[in-house]
Amino acid sequence: MKYLIVGLGNIGDEYRNTRHNIGFMVLDALAKASNIVFSDKRYGAVANMSLKGKQLFLLKPSTYMNLSGNAVRYWMQQEKIPLENILIIVDDLALPLGTLRLKGKGSDAGHNGLKHIAATLGTQNYSRLRFGIGNDFPKGGQIDFVLGQFDDEAQKILPERIELAGEIIKSFCLAGLNNTMNQYNNK
Repeated sequence: MKYLIVGLGNIGDEYRNTRHNIGFMVLDALAKASNIVFSDKRYGAVANMSLKGKQLFLLKPSTYMNLSGNAVRYWMQQEKIPLENILIIVDDLALPLGTLRLKGKGSDAGHNGLKHIAATLGTQNYSRLRFGIGNDFPKGGQIDFVLGQFDDEAQKILPERIELAGEIIKSFCLAGLNNTMNQYNNK
């Protein structure tokens, strides 16, 4: 059984450790904890992880956020992974900092990465792990906020929340969507 785990973000040093790149940060932590490394391939950096007989294909798209669907579709087809075995890790302004919510489908909520994935796949019925980044920005300051660095307070809670996101990813692959939502969505 194969799974495609996609962490959304933007490539380049200017985006490293920004709120918008929390998907990359989660996959980097999962790879480090599993002693695997990413290699640059078509449409992104990829790593393969084995988990109790399941194959997890980790992807950090190199297409920039607004074209993430191209990378998702390519690797989904390349690895022959069904839609129900896809999980997208994405930053979410609507959730308080560090809040994690797993959903089996939903709207893009104005997120350009999710918008492009839905348009490219022709459906919004794919699983996503929403990672709350908060919304502490002045009116009109959304772009600067999501492309900004986490502050010192956020840095204190991020490691534990990123680790929990890794546990949710593993549970999604081992226990399934519904069991994982029941177990983790209120933590």
